[in-house]
Amino acid sequence: HRRTHGHPATSLAWGFWNTRSTMTAHLTDDEVRRMERAGMRPLDDAEGLALFDLACGADVPLQVITRLTAAVLRAGAQDVPHLFRGLAQGASRRVVRSGDDGCELRTRLTGLPDVEQHRRVLELVRSHASVVLGHSSAAAVAAEQSFSELGFDSLTAVEFRNRLAAATGLRLPATLVFEYPTPTALAAELLAELAPAGLSGVEAALAGVDALEAALGAVDARGGDRDRVARRLRGLLSQWSAQEPEPAAARGRDGLADLADLDSATTDDLFDAIDQGFAL
Repeated sequence: HRRTHGHPATSLAWGFWNTRSTMTAHLTDDEVRRMERAGMRPLDDAEGLALFDLACGADVPLQVITRLTAAVLRAGAQDVPHLFRGLAQGASRRVVRSGDDGCELRTRLTGLPDVEQHRRVLELVRSHASVVLGHSSAAAVAAEQSFSELGFDSLTAVEFRNRLAAATGLRLPATLVFEYPTPTALAAELLAELAPAGLSGVEAALAGVDALEAALGAVDARGGDRDRVARRLRGLLSQWSAQEPEPAAARGRDGLADLADLDSATTDDLFDAIDQGFAL
């Protein structure tokens, strides 16, 4: 308003300074690390004073003086405050391409026993909780201890929710740690969303085959590893085929009549006939 009317006025919105003041003395080291993970790093005294001189000489009525880590903003562009969205331009497309929407996690869970599924999701919960709380290991997060006792507050709860949402591809409420107060309870809820009951054996097997197909693409065709994998696959296929019921029970050896017209025979028909010893 003053500048609009031709009067001198400069407003400086400061970020966090490394030297604590009465305003920031209550912040713990963990809270400072959380701010840095969000992209805001503290200013040292010399840097802050130099920026103060520059700001006072600039003909700009409002300036925000803080240290921001652009790479961090771009990595989490979907969670960047609107004020900083312009600094993370072009990041949204990269984030979408690099994210897996929880598909990888679902694939890893598919076909596992219920106990192992819960163990893996609980491990995911504890590992992200340890990062948010500033611990060096997930072992510091007890599975049955409440999130409030572990040290969560409203800010850490939101960061924790964001990390889990990115890892699982689920839409999660900001009140997650309050609705499911322990890592064990939260893991059970996430598992119910990730691997709902009713997945048939065939669907589980096919999902496993899809994952295997992706893994085989990384095998070096020039090394002996390829032969090892091939032998293992042939052994599994032979073992699984031996458990099949007699496919020709309904057809018997008379099934050859079905192959009178080879043009209409499928590949499976031909291999079945060969397995039964027919000479075509």
